[in-house]
Amino acid sequence: MGVADLTVVALRGLGHDVVHARDAGYHTLLDAEILAHARSQGRIVLTFDLDFGDLLAAASESLPSVVLVRTRNQRADSVTPRVLDIAERFARELEAGALIVVEDARVRLRRPPLR
Repeated sequence: MGVADLTVVALRGLGHDVVHARDAGYHTLLDAEILAHARSQGRIVLTFDLDFGDLLAAASESLPSVVLVRTRNQRADSVTPRVLDIAERFARELEAGALIVVEDARVRLRRPPLR
């Protein structure tokens, strides 16, 4: 959600099966519905929206993984390298279920179910 096309293209270029919410017609869905679609399709949610972390915690489920970008600079040229790094460094955790919060000075990893 809110992810630039440049980031989507970069992830696809590395072989990731990426679907932008806008292109899938999910942009009109409620956040909980998007999370449910991601869970059923085995996808990871990449977002700038804090609600997804809260919804993941409320669901008490391990999947889907959520990568929440909380950086000051949310331009694609800043976000894309960070997201590509996260996809590589935390591939196993994302596969198993994780909430990863990307901040300016750090990356936080939490494993669901969140309490």
